[in-house]
Amino acid sequence: MFEKFDLPQPPTFETVEAERQHRKQRLAAALRLFAHYGFDEGVAGHITARDPEWPDLFWVNPFGMYFGQIRVSDLLLVNQKGEVVHGNKPVNAAAFAIHSQVHQARPDVIAAAHAHSVYGKAWSCLGRLLDPLTQDACSFYQDHALFDDYTGVVLDLSEGKRIAETLGERKAIILRNHGLLTVGHSVDEAAWWFITMERSCQAQLMAEAAGKPILIKPDIASLTYSQIGSHFMGWFSFQSLYDKIVHQQPDLLD
Repeated sequence: MFEKFDLPQPPTFETVEAERQHRKQRLAAALRLFAHYGFDEGVAGHITARDPEWPDLFWVNPFGMYFGQIRVSDLLLVNQKGEVVHGNKPVNAAAFAIHSQVHQARPDVIAAAHAHSVYGKAWSCLGRLLDPLTQDACSFYQDHALFDDYTGVVLDLSEGKRIAETLGERKAIILRNHGLLTVGHSVDEAAWWFITMERSCQAQLMAEAAGKPILIKPDIASLTYSQIGSHFMGWFSFQSLYDKIVHQQPDLLD
């Protein structure tokens, strides 16, 4: 008989400064993990975290800085006009065009993640939603969207707004011919959804290359979603990865 343990819960904070520092630490760690998993592609990709004191501002990685070298002190604070109000490096115009509109449309979203990961962008070229092929893919069952259009690098706010509108209330969106974007009620959650969505794209590409995959039945997919697709499970699934990357690369906290 298994002994019952209480699972850890997302932290609460006594001051806004402590909450800000926590979000920035998680953001730097998520960027390091994206580099660790090979999601970096030159200057492409960005993760944002809404500031807890000024919710119309967000923290983001500097444009052109390698994910694997980013520290807490390197992060930029950007306002609703795309201006850097804290930091001395440039901001990615595409990051602002997309993330500003997602954060504006979704007050519940604390963080959003986007990168040009290999399997995510390969899957995006098919213009299809993910199927419920595996337990992990069920995290996205009826909870992700397809932006079935590509018009070049997203530099216009109207394009970011269309992406946000297509995302709706879901946790993720496949940007056709582009890649993946995930959101969450914490940096931890948004980063985890991206990691596991990328792997789900890889699994489906491999399964379809090998034969005709067997889909999980809708009722079982819905049940599995309820078990692993919640905000809490997204947060909880990231915790061991955070511990790993901080242990391996403690300088990210500087």
